[in-house]
Amino acid sequence: MGFTRKWYSADFHFCHDAMLGFCPETRPFSSADEMNQAIIDSVNARVKKDDILYILGDFAFGKDAGRIKRCFHALNGRKQLIIGNHDIDRDGMLKPAIAELPWDAAPVHSLVTSDNGIRLFLAHYAHRAWPGQHKGAIHLYGHSHGRLPGWARSRDVGLDVSDMGFGPMTMDFIQSTVPDHVETGEEIEE
Repeated sequence: MGFTRKWYSADFHFCHDAMLGFCPETRPFSSADEMNQAIIDSVNARVKKDDILYILGDFAFGKDAGRIKRCFHALNGRKQLIIGNHDIDRDGMLKPAIAELPWDAAPVHSLVTSDNGIRLFLAHYAHRAWPGQHKGAIHLYGHSHGRLPGWARSRDVGLDVSDMGFGPMTMDFIQSTVPDHVETGEEIEE
């Protein structure tokens, strides 16, 4: 295995026709299939086979497991899912079409990890507070499709955020887009 990089993105919404109307500025496609292919092409232009691709929720929508599976397998990278609202059913369980995919690690609702020596908190939803926040940790989220500005050292990494270029980004880019230090008042012991 060669050099492995980590990539971050959210809100692919594979097979989700309604996304064409919800985000027409960033998804000006004639069909969900055209959108699916554009996402695959964008991811694969950046992510190599052995890289880690963190998908911060809303991987796909719909019940066509075969179609969702084809999108999954067309993507480069070792895929890890942070569960989003469109990945679960009304009972809070992973939808079968999502659960059956061979994720690199079991899907979770949030994850603490690190990259470039920086502690990261990954979740589908934006948080006002997160583990390590007062010690320089960065929080990455999706869900808001670029409509919710970051707070402190947090940011939306969804496909529809203008500076994400409709694809995943590395920690080098992300670090350049969040403040080095944010004065948040009194230090809290974590």
